[in-house]
Amino acid sequence: MKTPQEYLDGQVLLIDKPLKWSSFQAVNKLKYLLINKVGLPKKFKIGHAGTLDPLATGLLLICTGKFTKRISELQGQAKEYTGTFYIGATTPSYDLETEIDQTYPTEHIDETLIHETVKKFLGEIDQKPPIFSAIKKDGVRLYEHARAGETIEIESRKTTIHEFEITRIALPEVDFRVVCSKGTYIRSLAYDFGKAMGSGSHLTVLRRTKIGDYDVKDAIDITLFEESLKTE
Repeated sequence: MKTPQEYLDGQVLLIDKPLKWSSFQAVNKLKYLLINKVGLPKKFKIGHAGTLDPLATGLLLICTGKFTKRISELQGQAKEYTGTFYIGATTPSYDLETEIDQTYPTEHIDETLIHETVKKFLGEIDQKPPIFSAIKKDGVRLYEHARAGETIEIESRKTTIHEFEITRIALPEVDFRVVCSKGTYIRSLAYDFGKAMGSGSHLTVLRRTKIGDYDVKDAIDITLFEESLKTE
């Protein structure tokens, strides 16, 4: 087990975030464990380098001590995701947080159209964040506007899709792998992808597999991290 001083000098902890946990919850859990099991002071610095939605799993980089200064640098690195689009229906949140609000035809969609559509999203693209997101507009988070039933005009942003491949087609499901720049919303990619095919789509599965050179294969589940502190 690392010493309190090693955590204060700075560590990057690779955590495999569980489904339905918020990134904030994961950081708080790690903070609780490091204070109560390792003996760190209550005001030590800790934070994550890039939010994952509660309905996503995968790589969460948690920085401690002096390494919290590296958070901006880590957030700026390219990220890799895998997951599943459900073709033929949309939801207001673009994922499973909300119920299906509209269905669309899919009879015209085949493998050729799917692979041709992928090409439209490679490189720099304009993307609108989902209304159900934590971005602030007029000092209020977008999801708060959405839950209040308010209609908000969201400005598009430039983002870059470095790699985008389809790994399985079993309509209405399509599995994918994406490597993208900071600020990319895979939920918005799901929505736009369906629209570009003359249909609709939403995200049903999302897993972050890489951030820069960090790989989820090297990450540890929070429960196992806690167990490791008990046994050492």
